Amino acid sequence: MKESSPINEERLFQEFIKLAEIASPSCRERQIADYLKKRLTELGLAVEEDDTAAKIGGNTGNLLARLPGQEGLEPLFFACHMDTVAPAEGVKVSFKEGVFRSHGDTVLGGDDKAGIACILEVLQVIRHEEPSHCPLEILFTVGEEKGLLGSKNFDISKVTAKTGYVLDATGSPGGIVIAAPAQNVLYITVKGKAAHAGFEPERGVNAIRIASEAISRLRLGRIDEETTSNIGIIEGGKATNIVPDAVYIEGETRSLDRVKLDVITDEITREFEKIKEIPGAKCDVRVVFEYPDYRLEPEQKIVGFAAQAVKRAGLDVRLETSGGGSDANIFNDAGLQVANLAIGMQNAHTTEEYLESRDIIDVAHILWEMVQMSAAAGK
Repeated sequence: MKESSPINEERLFQEFIKLAEIASPSCRERQIADYLKKRLTELGLAVEEDDTAAKIGGNTGNLLARLPGQEGLEPLFFACHMDTVAPAEGVKVSFKEGVFRSHGDTVLGGDDKAGIACILEVLQVIRHEEPSHCPLEILFTVGEEKGLLGSKNFDISKVTAKTGYVLDATGSPGGIVIAAPAQNVLYITVKGKAAHAGFEPERGVNAIRIASEAISRLRLGRIDEETTSNIGIIEGGKATNIVPDAVYIEGETRSLDRVKLDVITDEITREFEKIKEIPGAKCDVRVVFEYPDYRLEPEQKIVGFAAQAVKRAGLDVRLETSGGGSDANIFNDAGLQVANLAIGMQNAHTTEEYLESRDIIDVAHILWEMVQMSAAAGK
């Protein structure tokens, strides 16, 4: 059905490039938020910014925009995040042979500006075509890449919709993420005793060695089809001639099963707690529950609605389980049914990130089909 779609591909491409080249590192999204406020207002939406900036030490709050629709229809909710991972300053987009890339030393920012561009294009079409549609609520969050900070601090009671979609999953359009894991983050400090490494190493307690031995005993990587664990940051030592007296470690555990999450987290905690038995050594482990899991059933209306839109856009439906979290985790936990949709981004979080133009077009088509379907629901 997308042959008759009014999606303007060139306008969509130019919007994405403009968005990608606006620097928006996590908690520093002011410039892109101001641009989006202006664009959304021009498109006829009422826009408000919340007080999340003060809560997270950022310079920008979440943006909630509303477009009135046909009376009697249930509102539909869409969300994307405005921030990108580093390196995010000075992005220059290369568009060749149907593929968007950055010019080299930065991420592209398709995560998550591809989703934002598609939403803006559909809103542009609505403004020009004036079709019947349900009320729309659009949320652009901040600090997502720093632990879903924006959605965690957003007052979900401001949203009247009961269902919606986050546009923030990797892979080609047609993917509908119906399950995503919960995550724990572990902050670990191992302390030993400093000494001169050449004159009297026997007087020292090497924190790096102790920590390394503990790490070597951990189950890391893919634990099973639902569970992963990782040690991602190790910092310690001051000089090669000093026995290091402290090491700082950060790790994480994820699982679609909360019991399995607790099991692997407890394993790591217990292994580091053993360090306290070593003379002269100390260890502190702090576990932070980062976000909850969510799971939707294939027969739920929200999944079926998205699947129908994907099919109407001429694509194959894929119901997927993700290994990563998104704002959808927070929204589902707050009582709003939300699925995460694939938007075509590839190699996200790297300078090798790219986005194929046909994918961003397909995402816009899916959203347009949802708009049309929302109107049909009221007939």
